[in-house]
Amino acid sequence: MASRDFRETLNLPKTNFPMKAQLAQKEPEILKKWESQKLYQKILARRQGRPVFVLHDGPPYANGHIHLGTALNKILKDFIVKSKTMQGYLVPFLPGWDCHGLPIEIKVDQLLGEKKKQMSVIEIREECRQYALKFIHIQREEFKRLGVFGEWEKPYLTMNPDYEADIIRYVAAFLASGNIYKGLRPVHWCPHCQTALAEAEIEYRDRVSPSIYVKFPVLSDLGDKFPALKGKKVAIIIWTTTPWTLPANLAIALHPEHEYVAFESGDEVFIVAGRLMPVVVEELGFSEPKILARFPGRELEGVKARHPWIDRDSLVVLADYVTLEDGTGCVHTAPGHGYEDYLTGIQYGLEIYTPVDGEGRFIPQVERYGGLNVFEANSRIIEDMKREGTLLKEGQVTHSYPHCWRCKNPVIFRATSQWFIDLDKNNLRQRALEEIRKVKWIPPWGEERIANMVAARPDWCISRQRLWGVPIPAFVCENCGQVIISEKIALHVADIFSREGSNAWYLKPAAELVPPGTVCPACGSSRLEKENNILDVWFESGASHSVLGKRPDLPWPADVYIEGHDQYRGWFNSSLVVGVGVRQGSPYKTCITHGFVLDEQGRGMSKSLGNYIEPEEIVSVNGAEVLRLWVAMLNYKEDARFGWEIVQRLVEAYRKIRNTWRFLLGNLYDFSPDKELLPKEELLLLDRWALQRLTEVGRKIIKAYDEYEYHVIYHSLTQFFTNDLSAFYLDVLKDRLYCSAARSKLRKSAQTALFLILRDTLLLAAPILPFTTEEAWEFVPHFEGKEESVHLALFPGFTEQWLEPQESRDLEMLLAIRDKVLKALEEARAAKLIGNSLEAKVILLFPENFESLLRKYHQDLPALFIVSAVDLERSEKGEVEVRVEVAPGQKCLRCWNYSPYVGQSQEFPELCSRCEAVVRGES
Repeated sequence: MASRDFRETLNLPKTNFPMKAQLAQKEPEILKKWESQKLYQKILARRQGRPVFVLHDGPPYANGHIHLGTALNKILKDFIVKSKTMQGYLVPFLPGWDCHGLPIEIKVDQLLGEKKKQMSVIEIREECRQYALKFIHIQREEFKRLGVFGEWEKPYLTMNPDYEADIIRYVAAFLASGNIYKGLRPVHWCPHCQTALAEAEIEYRDRVSPSIYVKFPVLSDLGDKFPALKGKKVAIIIWTTTPWTLPANLAIALHPEHEYVAFESGDEVFIVAGRLMPVVVEELGFSEPKILARFPGRELEGVKARHPWIDRDSLVVLADYVTLEDGTGCVHTAPGHGYEDYLTGIQYGLEIYTPVDGEGRFIPQVERYGGLNVFEANSRIIEDMKREGTLLKEGQVTHSYPHCWRCKNPVIFRATSQWFIDLDKNNLRQRALEEIRKVKWIPPWGEERIANMVAARPDWCISRQRLWGVPIPAFVCENCGQVIISEKIALHVADIFSREGSNAWYLKPAAELVPPGTVCPACGSSRLEKENNILDVWFESGASHSVLGKRPDLPWPADVYIEGHDQYRGWFNSSLVVGVGVRQGSPYKTCITHGFVLDEQGRGMSKSLGNYIEPEEIVSVNGAEVLRLWVAMLNYKEDARFGWEIVQRLVEAYRKIRNTWRFLLGNLYDFSPDKELLPKEELLLLDRWALQRLTEVGRKIIKAYDEYEYHVIYHSLTQFFTNDLSAFYLDVLKDRLYCSAARSKLRKSAQTALFLILRDTLLLAAPILPFTTEEAWEFVPHFEGKEESVHLALFPGFTEQWLEPQESRDLEMLLAIRDKVLKALEEARAAKLIGNSLEAKVILLFPENFESLLRKYHQDLPALFIVSAVDLERSEKGEVEVRVEVAPGQKCLRCWNYSPYVGQSQEFPELCSRCEAVVRGES
């Protein structure tokens, strides 16, 4: 007689939640649903009246598509916004864009070409504005595609009139405190872009430069100070990698306390730092050097030397910044071409001499080099010194050299007339350092890093010589040349900008931009002309916290700033200085940094290396969830690696998470939580164990959200799914779920645990995987209070204690015994004694101290071990031992357990007693 098919009597999983995610197609559908629901607006409305949490968006630059670095940044921000929302906070996220500046202006220049020459300033600025708007739209859609929530339709833009007005009001505040001044001072200058650059606009790259040793013959007679030098030809040796700055040399700096030596070689005497003398002697090949005098550097202060080839004196000065790390300890000093040189020049009353123009060429007045590019002039300068006999050695050195962050060309230090923020007036620097100590820094080493930068940074050069930006509200008297700027004028200009935008500066005459009755304070003339400098974009973005404090739900200061670690010298730094200068405090309470994105080999990504991956490439094939999972997996405080092999591992990790949720959903198809959820006291021990593990993991994850430790969340969730659920609990549970009576307490206990695990893990994972959790949420059985979106819900409280202490100890011992059983079963399989575990009977040989435990849970052990039978035998040995035998009886065709009962029933001879009772409806 053919055996019957009992599959229809089993409670096999059923769900319409797809096994294949097809994220690239599904995610856009969910985005459309969110938009039609006005989900983000509903979230904000639901949280009205709750405590506010502000994450202030550091504005990305409105140029080009987003890259993996900007994707990493925005996804991290979204983790914060979504998790804080689900913790009950009101979290309005106002995205922003940095719209002005050199990169856009240069790109527009390239696009316009020759046409630009026939265009007005306003027309060029409008082209820049349209270019920025184009990429704001592109980036906005790319960020939204990543599942990032925010007020996308009303972002803050640094080129909006109200924002431009706020920038000028912040300038007015600095003017009121006296912290803004105009002065001639060396700044980083890009000859290619023809503008000053801030520290944050400099990047260091290796560059091959000349390495030369040059002698400066001493004009003063040193015999009075050091008799051994009387009548000797003495020269001071300097070392430099910038020969082009030598035409501007006015001094030689020595450290006042370091020991210097005068040593004789041949018929000349040379002065260098004593500690560096062996290196210099070897480098220059001096034979039989003889030290004639030793003295501290201060002994030579005021001594005059002759310039190596120009008929001009070079004064010996003292400076504490002189080090003995390399060179000669005698530093060539050009006050117009270096900040420290400048300070020394001011101290000694030297001219701030800069014979180089904005294109990086020597001015015509410089004999022999007029019109030459400074770097091209190096070789001619070296030849001139050879001819003069002052060049001691010529070579090359590869060293780290400042380059423009936009055009990538080398920059120079050049003294120009610029506007600065004085960081020491009114203790601005010190107050900023005090605020740094009040901020929470993640990682903690960020505090020292930014403090060192603020302590060491020079006054902030805030002026730029370009068109696309916010004009500095300064005027010049046409009659006497006096520069005119004040708080009153700036506030007046700000009011105009708030109505008409900063284009008003270029459209209106000076008289219409100043308050009525404004005259030159020096001569009384009312004939004024406008200056044509714009503000540094780092001042603009540093003032972005001006958008806070204008709405009740966006208070100042922000709770969190989070950007890449390059922003210690960029946005974090500028925001801090502006915040302390204008609003007397740090604009952020917590500052978090993340690393850069590298390829799988740890190299920077670039199109030239062929390792550059666009976020769109991932999203269009694998979905945004894979990128989000990558961000969650990272210890983002370090540099992050990314590549196609990593993508494949992420896809596999995602699949395991999805399949776990699918299994849970599949076994809840006939479960109604509102009616069938069992109370704790009616749940089986193993189900309460699973819920206790859920509680422990949930608490850990909530704590990790609080501490911004997203990799802890990823690993906690995936380990719970893999180790606790898939590898154990769900495997053990299958027999009870599939084979017990559908309405039995045994099955309802399991379904109660599965429902709570499904609901709570979806909520916990929602900030990380917003699309998948939303999709799965739709399939969760309806229960009272279920939100229409997972993102409207709150995190669970995880306050329940599901196990008593003794039960926890019992289970710990049982699971340790289970490990022994699994090992014994594997050995039995290898010995061909059994095929699968249900063919086995396990005999546990136990000592007396295990008897009460094993007798208490005897009936639960077959399910725990996934075997057909478990026998207990006392043993005199000190620990539990395991023996495996073939299970007695025949295989039940419904549950596949082996039982002596199979074959005894006349009606259902194929079934075990349990399955017969279920099929008969008796269980």
